[in-house]
Amino acid sequence: MSEARLPGQLKIVDSHTAGEPTRCVLDGFSDPGAGSLAERLEHLRSRHDHLRRAILCEPRGSDVLVGAYLVQPVNPTSATGVIFFNNAGYLGMCGHGTIGVAVTLAHMGRIQPGEHALDTPVGTVAFELHPGNRVTIRNVPAYRYRTAVAVDVPGVGPIAGDIAWGGNWFFLSEAHPVPLTLEHRDQLTDYTWAIRQGLASANITGANSAEIDHIELSSPPHDPANSSRNFVLCPGKAYDRSPCGTGTSAKLACLAADGKLQPGQPWREEGILGTIFEGSFELAAPEQGHNPPHGPKIIPTITGSAYITGESTLIFDPADPFRMGVPE
Repeated sequence: MSEARLPGQLKIVDSHTAGEPTRCVLDGFSDPGAGSLAERLEHLRSRHDHLRRAILCEPRGSDVLVGAYLVQPVNPTSATGVIFFNNAGYLGMCGHGTIGVAVTLAHMGRIQPGEHALDTPVGTVAFELHPGNRVTIRNVPAYRYRTAVAVDVPGVGPIAGDIAWGGNWFFLSEAHPVPLTLEHRDQLTDYTWAIRQGLASANITGANSAEIDHIELSSPPHDPANSSRNFVLCPGKAYDRSPCGTGTSAKLACLAADGKLQPGQPWREEGILGTIFEGSFELAAPEQGHNPPHGPKIIPTITGSAYITGESTLIFDPADPFRMGVPE
């Protein structure tokens, strides 16, 4: 398929996890070939990125939607391979999306309750499907990369936060000018976007100069039954409606590094909609010469629920002026 061409149609299943949508693309897209999931992601990025835009951008999608190409796994025992993408590009891992994929696979009759695995561009992710659309994922190793990093936020001034990996790169801070409530989502979006711009201007990155493309703010929870509340800005400037699976993983890594949470101790992360991800962690096996200096590597587990919202076929009419999506 060339840059100027699209399939006639694509079969999809939509779901939401704690309020955050996932669109699973089942078939009809260009096969990204063999090789690792990271190699196949690059194949899609370099040769078929128009398909990502057509699936997720208006008029068929929206900025908040996260896509998931279901592809052949690398490991024959994995339920599927998956490449996550959004309005801005591609994701190494997506926690809410993994929960959505698991429930979608069950909806399609491809898996039953029990233990399974997905292959992702950043590694194999184990998960357990429970009855009632509930899923526990065992994420890739997470860790805090730097602590108390100061960044000059345009229009605000300097603030401090931690940089952590939870499957994506995060800057996590407790500094925010307004409460973490849905009513303040516009101000929170502007503020977190300014933080991201400040990080980029100062060339503050994750390991190996990786871009920090997720910003996470935290505060005490609204419900005392929970542990914390967050607001997460995703790469394409849409805020995460869920408590963010990779963001909760990054948060757990920071808590572990500070000794504020012990292995196996439960953590309830409250998102901006009031929905909950339940988390805990175990310590990862030490890696000779590769352990981060600002805390141990951990293996996070995240539990949440997803619900199927629709099955449909996307149609790409050659006469449609917006078959490639509304221009960005």
